[in-house]
Amino acid sequence: MSELSPLPSYIGGEWVLPATSTAVFEAINPATEEVCARVALCGPDDVDKAMAAARAAFDGYSSMSLDDRLTLVEKLIAVFEARYDEMVTAISTEMGAPYDLSYNAQAECGPGHLKETVKAAREMVWERPLGGRGRLVHEAIGVCALITPWNWPINQLAAKIGPALVAGCTMVLKPSEIAPLSAQLFAEFIHEAGFPAGVFNMVHGTGPGIGDHLTSHPEADMVSFTGSTRAGIQVAKSAAETVKRVSQELGGKSANVVFADSGLEAAVTRGVRHCFGNSGQSCNAPTRMLVEESVYDEAVAIAKKAAESVTLGDPMEKGPHIGPVVSKVHYDKIQRLIEAGIAEGATLVTGGPGRADGFDRGYYVKPTVFAGVNNEMTIAREEIFGPVLVMIPFKDEAEAVKIANDTPYGLAGYVQSGDMTRARRVARQIRAGSVYVNGAGQDYCSPFGGYKQSGNGREWGEFGLHDYLEIKVINGFEPA
Repeated sequence: MSELSPLPSYIGGEWVLPATSTAVFEAINPATEEVCARVALCGPDDVDKAMAAARAAFDGYSSMSLDDRLTLVEKLIAVFEARYDEMVTAISTEMGAPYDLSYNAQAECGPGHLKETVKAAREMVWERPLGGRGRLVHEAIGVCALITPWNWPINQLAAKIGPALVAGCTMVLKPSEIAPLSAQLFAEFIHEAGFPAGVFNMVHGTGPGIGDHLTSHPEADMVSFTGSTRAGIQVAKSAAETVKRVSQELGGKSANVVFADSGLEAAVTRGVRHCFGNSGQSCNAPTRMLVEESVYDEAVAIAKKAAESVTLGDPMEKGPHIGPVVSKVHYDKIQRLIEAGIAEGATLVTGGPGRADGFDRGYYVKPTVFAGVNNEMTIAREEIFGPVLVMIPFKDEAEAVKIANDTPYGLAGYVQSGDMTRARRVARQIRAGSVYVNGAGQDYCSPFGGYKQSGNGREWGEFGLHDYLEIKVINGFEPA
């Protein structure tokens, strides 16, 4: 099959083209602006077939022993690792992540999450006595509808599919049509690993075309969605009619609180680079840098220097550069928000509107820093999802916490301080699902998810299993 033949969906253990729809979506390589994949778009009838296949497979798969399910997931890990380089290339091609990022982080999330899920499942207490005669049992919730985004495509696939497979669920996945190559490969890996037909199904399609039909489907017992808050609201509404469980990881506008005693050069430089990583297309990126007033001007100068040291380049080449943003539509949105920052009176420190210098094609955004920002400006409120940092001064710890929490989002927060007592105190006050102190990262065993409009539920490790499990109490199970 030519790489530009329409990508089929995967239903009931078979690769199939849509039954009635002839629509095709052309995915664009954001570095070259050329078509990198053609996706055969499914319609509601294809979703019905995929849901029927998942339902038919559920009883057999959920009754399989945990050890047998884990053996299949371990086979999936082995297939993934054997074909790892294919996945790296797919991610760099479809969404523009530079090679080093694709190799070391984007693709690595696949086996990373799967291994941690297997470990968590082996350590978890699946059944235990409860009270005098009760038995507490965890069992698969049922058929799951999974919707994943383009920005960390394998991270989100593995963080949803892994625990669903381990828990004994069956599923229908709708990956992003913008970045379909990685999902197509992941489906091939599952097929090669030998999962029973119908356990995993994948339908290609658009949100308007099949999204509501998938999330409202009567055969779906649970919906897991990662994407924008706007779309997440619609998902919750559509799932409500049948009272499904809904787990969501949505937007973010994370604050990075930088105190004067943080080791300013390192703290600000680290914050700029983290904000610009993945070309700014991470929901937990530290996009609002809150800096203590006494060192604000110095921090702005450091941020300017750090931003201007960031290079852009070809995603297929090795090196520390960043790549393009994912699409023309997304590029244009970022440009509008940069223009809004200028119009509302923020100080453009570096970067700004227009295509990055040296590129006559590709969706390359200039690494941009704004100073003189207040928390009411559009660029401080809306998720830009590009390499754009806004810098906001604060007077004291109380004001820093107030500004950090003055957002509808609550996915992540960051604190930089040489005083660990203060850093921990501020971290506890930030209303977010994950808070990172002095550049610390997050392990695969840690729960990932948000407060407020950043979503509900948690993914990763043991905590990611819970969304896919029901809790049952069997009373009278134990002898009197």
